[in-house]
Amino acid sequence: MNDQPAPPQVSRREAFLYWLKLGFISFGGPAGQIALMHTELVERRRWISEGRFLHALNYCMLLPGPEATQLAVYIGWLLHRTWGGIVAGVLFILPSLAILAGLAWIYLAFGHLALVVGIMNGIKPAVVAIVLAAAWRIGSRTLRNGVLISIALAAFIAIALLELPFPLIVLGAACAGAIGGRLRPQAFQPAGAHQAQHGAPGAARPRALIDDDTPTPAHARFSMRRLAAVVLLGAGIMLAAWLLLAAWGGATGTLAQMGWFFTKAALLTFGGAYAVLPYVVQGAVEHYGWLSAAQMIDGLALGETTPGPLIMIVAFVGFVGGWTHALLGPAALPLAGIAGASVAALFTFVPSFIFILAGGPLVESTRGNLRLTAPLTAISAAVVGVIASLALYFGREVFFAGGVVQPEAIVIGVAAAVALLRYRVGTITLLAACALAGLVLSYWHG
Repeated sequence: MNDQPAPPQVSRREAFLYWLKLGFISFGGPAGQIALMHTELVERRRWISEGRFLHALNYCMLLPGPEATQLAVYIGWLLHRTWGGIVAGVLFILPSLAILAGLAWIYLAFGHLALVVGIMNGIKPAVVAIVLAAAWRIGSRTLRNGVLISIALAAFIAIALLELPFPLIVLGAACAGAIGGRLRPQAFQPAGAHQAQHGAPGAARPRALIDDDTPTPAHARFSMRRLAAVVLLGAGIMLAAWLLLAAWGGATGTLAQMGWFFTKAALLTFGGAYAVLPYVVQGAVEHYGWLSAAQMIDGLALGETTPGPLIMIVAFVGFVGGWTHALLGPAALPLAGIAGASVAALFTFVPSFIFILAGGPLVESTRGNLRLTAPLTAISAAVVGVIASLALYFGREVFFAGGVVQPEAIVIGVAAAVALLRYRVGTITLLAACALAGLVLSYWHG
């Protein structure tokens, strides 16, 4: 029995300030962002329990779109209804949109990236360490038995060696969970139940505001009528926005084309940004000609150095497309770029809000139902393997760039991993130190 009281109710002001802060510090891609939210919301602030956090994360992993953004929307919605979900999601992505648009303007207006390249040389090894640390932290809590470890290992092999598509891995894990939940139900218990049964004798786990046994709040109870209303309203907003773009520049105009293209991209982003990048390259570079292949690579580099979801690279694509096509005339190129970036971001991220605000109550209704939670538990285990494979992918690209060993990157990466895992250095402090190291080394060789 745990006698430690739950923290007090979270005010809207406190939540607003936290989500705004997260928007500026969420480096490291989805793995790093999820790790940041886990450390802050589960361990330090105790706004949500481990079990509820993982249950929400498992649902977000099933959806197309940026899972870290969706997780922020989900938790914000649980805390403060629709207002909380919208604020959490908007503040999570808005700093990234503004920063990336600013960097895109500098890139196009001044044509050099010497400073950014130096920063990247330090940040990239740190990103590898952040992803690796996230895999370790989440795995240590998720992989509670040999069955779940085997699922994680199978997912790692499937994506890293067999190069199977991420949706297929998610489907395979869900099937394994559905079967395993019947054959060995104890292996697929939710994290909270497992900890309650197998925690250390006498150990008291501090209660969370939204704990494993906290009743589902009224606004999070499932209603088919509410689900239909949210879906229709969200789809209506997107359709109205697209019709306005078509009315302004024609259905085949650049902004209308961007709206339709990035809506499709939003529905194909299973497995994160890297899974959808080939589709974006094919459409934005080869079909529409909004930017060149070299500019796309530079945009990815800029995206790696900014907070927020990596799929925000669509804002860079939209900015360059609006600029190069001079949508508002040659005297207003920055405004055209901002218009393109805003359209790309709007049509990429609005579906994520619809998925969470419409489907969240249905997901909350499945808690405690092993037949429904066992597949999600298996997916959570598979995600650990996928995150580990991402660390391997990044490590290969950073430490062996161009097939050549990069000793300086390896040193920075190892130091960053030790700082994270052994000394628990904060992410911002780590990134700042690594960026400074990259700049010093760049100018030293320069």
